[in-house]
Amino acid sequence: MDRRASTASQDTFISLQKLDPSPIDTPPELDQQLVEDLPSLPKSSTTLGLSGSGHSSVYYLTRLQKYSSYAFTVFASFHITNTSLIPLITRSVPAAESYLLLTRPYYQSFPLEPLLVILPIATHILSGLALRIHRRNANLARFGGAYLSPSERLRRGLKVWPKLSWSSLSGYVLTPLVLGHAFVNRLLPWVYEGGSSSVGLGFVSHGFAKHPWAAWIGYVALVGVGTGHFVWGIARWNGWVPVGSDKKAKRRWWTINAISSLVTALWMAGGLGVVGRGGLTEGWIGKGYDALYAKVPLVNF
Repeated sequence: MDRRASTASQDTFISLQKLDPSPIDTPPELDQQLVEDLPSLPKSSTTLGLSGSGHSSVYYLTRLQKYSSYAFTVFASFHITNTSLIPLITRSVPAAESYLLLTRPYYQSFPLEPLLVILPIATHILSGLALRIHRRNANLARFGGAYLSPSERLRRGLKVWPKLSWSSLSGYVLTPLVLGHAFVNRLLPWVYEGGSSSVGLGFVSHGFAKHPWAAWIGYVALVGVGTGHFVWGIARWNGWVPVGSDKKAKRRWWTINAISSLVTALWMAGGLGVVGRGGLTEGWIGKGYDALYAKVPLVNF
């Protein structure tokens, strides 16, 4: 039995050795089917993003700007509730202060503060600037302005910068207001006191009583411009911004501005009507507040 198996194996080996190598013929119809079934290669992309994704840099920058605003909205909701809605309900700064102290550590600690405040704001501002520069460069290339000097473009009246919308303009105005607010309420206490645990609604009330002009101008501008930017930004991301001058566009314009005015009034009623009228803080705490406000540029004019 073993001998017959060995002989068969040798015959098979010899037959394999005698075979001449030749390609296997594929039927023509199968060749055509294989070609048709092959997926098309993705187009190469030199734009920002994954290679072959087909999306331009505008696609990614727009989404960075959009979703960073959503992340910051989480913080803004907590902040407005603590500094406006709760004081409006309690009608007392000391009573509202306790709620602020309970919830503030959740969004003023690591990693929530960088994730909900610092990173979204930086991403929102930088992506907006990058979008504006990108569109400016695209206009230069489209109209041949890249080969003209600035004086020649000015002489020809060539406008390469995109039109500045209300939401963009309010964003540029809001940026120094937000940075100034963070400087007074977060950075200064951190530099001179090692943290902002002592800074709360009483600190804001003390500032209104001690430096009324600077406080009222700063907070009215912050609340008014900030609310308008937020409301119009939400309308923009959802496609509600009015286009044209028909009845539908006018109705949308009035609706968006009415919502903006309502939110502004609500924010000011608690933040300025209650906290802004809280009065001076006496004792060593008040002296500490005075020392911090003395470090603020232009506050003692």
